[in-house]
Amino acid sequence: MSADKLSLHREIDALYVGHHAWLRGWLSRKLGCTHRAADLAHDTFVRLLARDEPIGADEPRAFLTTVAQRVLSNHWRREQIERAYLDVLAQRPEAVAPSPEERAVVVETLLEIDRLLDGLPPAAKRAFLLAQLDGLTQVEIARQLGVSLATVKRYLVKAGTQCFFAMAA
Repeated sequence: MSADKLSLHREIDALYVGHHAWLRGWLSRKLGCTHRAADLAHDTFVRLLARDEPIGADEPRAFLTTVAQRVLSNHWRREQIERAYLDVLAQRPEAVAPSPEERAVVVETLLEIDRLLDGLPPAAKRAFLLAQLDGLTQVEIARQLGVSLATVKRYLVKAGTQCFFAMAA
């Protein structure tokens, strides 16, 4: 392990020892669940371990709060996507319901798509999803969104380009 990585691990260790209990309590108040708070506190420190550059935080709790808020935001987004998927599944006949493993794969795929489309305007995301998931034509998408065909084409190019470059990175 390089000296820089060792120094970073020591810095994270000091943050963990000094502030983990506080962070867990802060997350517990946000979530109303000590178990999920413990999981997300863990995820916060795992995210720090993935860093390459030193932290150097003058205000460790403010720094941890910022990182934990991102982890919390990802958690809530995941719950929202999973809930929407489960709502769709509830409308299907039980005989065609996917297995728990298939559901997990679909949720992970939906989360990856959401990550790839992050930052796009909502209409561009919607157009992309209507084309890719619902199989609508560009004309049908334009009609459904109430925009011109040229706008739909711009949305699809923008979404496709963003996905391509996000996957290439």
